Amino acid sequence: MADYILALDQGTTSTKAFLLDSTGELTAGTPVPITQYYPSEGYVEHDPEEIYRSVLKALANVLRENPGAVGNIDSIGITNQRETTVAFGRNTLRPVMNAIVWQCRRTTEICSRPELVEAAGTILSKTGLKLDPYFSATKIKWIIEEHPDIAEFVEKGDILFATVDAYLVYRLTGKKVFATDYSNAARTMLFNITDLDYDDYLLDLFGVPRQCLAEARPSCSDFGSLVFNPDDLNELGIGYDDIKILMTLNGVPIKAVCGDQPSALFGQYAVHEGDVKTTYGTGCFTLMNVGNKPIISQNGLLTSPAWSINGETVYALEGSAFQGGSIISWLKDELKLIDKASDADGLCTSIDDNGGVYLVPAFTGLGAPYWNPEARGVIVGLTRGSGRAHIVRAGVEAIAYQVAELVNLMMSDTGIAAKQMKVDGGTCASDFLMQFQSDLLGIKITRARSDEMTAQGVGILAGLSSGFFASVKSVYVLYKAAKTYEPSASSYSMMKLMEGYQEAVIRAIK
Repeated sequence: MADYILALDQGTTSTKAFLLDSTGELTAGTPVPITQYYPSEGYVEHDPEEIYRSVLKALANVLRENPGAVGNIDSIGITNQRETTVAFGRNTLRPVMNAIVWQCRRTTEICSRPELVEAAGTILSKTGLKLDPYFSATKIKWIIEEHPDIAEFVEKGDILFATVDAYLVYRLTGKKVFATDYSNAARTMLFNITDLDYDDYLLDLFGVPRQCLAEARPSCSDFGSLVFNPDDLNELGIGYDDIKILMTLNGVPIKAVCGDQPSALFGQYAVHEGDVKTTYGTGCFTLMNVGNKPIISQNGLLTSPAWSINGETVYALEGSAFQGGSIISWLKDELKLIDKASDADGLCTSIDDNGGVYLVPAFTGLGAPYWNPEARGVIVGLTRGSGRAHIVRAGVEAIAYQVAELVNLMMSDTGIAAKQMKVDGGTCASDFLMQFQSDLLGIKITRARSDEMTAQGVGILAGLSSGFFASVKSVYVLYKAAKTYEPSASSYSMMKLMEGYQEAVIRAIK
């Protein structure tokens, strides 16, 4: 039996590959950055070819840096940025255009069309999603409308539309398998989350032929095996040493696919109904395990399949804050208020409070629970006494306010009182942020020892699918906590701060 699972995490800003062993230890390879393109206001794109090359490079990096794993791989799991949409030729593999990233707001106009607005209730009941540019359906519709020359090829199924996982599966298997998992298919807004299949009404509503979409499968499934050809790799500009390493992966099976956020939920071992986690990455993604039946939110949250194992599908309520760690990047790169992300904590603690200053980070609109693509960011409460530290603290606090809103709404939807929240992601390295989050929610925050719970989750799912791990219950011991935070502020003071933030949001929407 091989000693490692290979976990591939294709994210918004980089691609990473990891080795997962039987004790749950993750070993990271050198990540490969992804270029962000912003061709117009509100537009965000990636180059699909660059995404694929980054995957190849990340896989080669982790094996070259850990030679003991070469030829010693049990299987591979793939996790990915969801909703991002790739359109490409079935045979040529050439992209029609750059991938439209989940953050992109170009389809706001499409979402405002009367026929779609009228269907919003039906869309929610079938898909668990709000009508919003976030999801793939309007991105696909935009591509078809903006490229009328491809209409004939779309009808024939010669042009494929895929989330990143399906695009990678198709390319990594040498065009033998074009498949996605339920957690990703559910984010297209074309997928019925109760029937676990694409919905004919929705396909017709958005004008998307079924034959252009990847087959939807359970997360733990056979997604084919890796097929690498040295001539193809050379054409892509892959170096000789990397080609040699990649060729050792030929025949390794892809045994799990899962979207990044549900994968992190599983990696946090949030496998019981009512378990909550938040990943603090570029955005903030809060999920609550709601069991084996979908719960349609009454509070503007989303419902999606999280994972499927042994014929059983687990669902999650989800709230997404589009801006999380990106706020810290903005404070550093655009405002030049800090030199590095870790500087924020010192500035936050250098003052007693936020001085009445609030930041609403609606840089690309507001996600859950507001779903307002037209909202724009505001800073309110500035006085002559406001300084650099107040603005930085307002930015960091904004992350926590957004997450607190989501968790409170989840508890309202389910009637479940969360007792703790597990957290991961690079931004939760901020002690100030985590303590403030605990104070706002009034619950314990448990930070995972690893910030790479997305990779951990899909790696374990692949291992469960292949038999590398025995059962879901047996992998409980693989979860390791690094630090916990207990609430220490008065609930009244936190309530007043939350009210201040929500008043600021009203100004952003107006």
